[in-house]
Amino acid sequence: MGGIILVLTTVILLILRYNTKAHSPEDTVSYTEKDLKMEVFYNRPYKKERDIFGNLVPYNEVWRTGANEATTFETNKDIMVDGSLLQAGKYTLWTIPMKKSWKVIFNDKMYPWGINLEEEAYRDPESDALVLEVPTQDLRKTLEQFTIRFDKQNEFVLLKLGWDHTLVSVPIKPEKA
Repeated sequence: MGGIILVLTTVILLILRYNTKAHSPEDTVSYTEKDLKMEVFYNRPYKKERDIFGNLVPYNEVWRTGANEATTFETNKDIMVDGSLLQAGKYTLWTIPMKKSWKVIFNDKMYPWGINLEEEAYRDPESDALVLEVPTQDLRKTLEQFTIRFDKQNEFVLLKLGWDHTLVSVPIKPEKA
């Protein structure tokens, strides 16, 4: 009997995962320069005529920074993130959106999903490796799908997170050897 329940549970989870991926597809973005490689894995929800920040994604609450699984950020080298050291490794990436700024959180722990059964972020603050705050920028055009990308700007690489009419940029600089 226990084997049947395990199989049914697994099948249900696979169906749910497939359905959520159809609405918020996976994406991986990466940046490589010399011997530095950074990569972000995330799921990309759509706006679908919804009011995003302050409504669907509440202000002042931890967000999994996408949909489905917790977003991950990986770097093979130590980097300076907005002036603070982030050691080489793999992190989950969380944010706390606010009206004029966002807190961006790199967390040491990997989680089974982005939210628990109560729809609260899985993030354990005790595992935060780095927390910083960056200002928001208003976008003139609506960004329909949540997007993360890397842009090179002078000596910095900007980790950009944008959706709806909001963009945040996190300045990253390779740590000097």
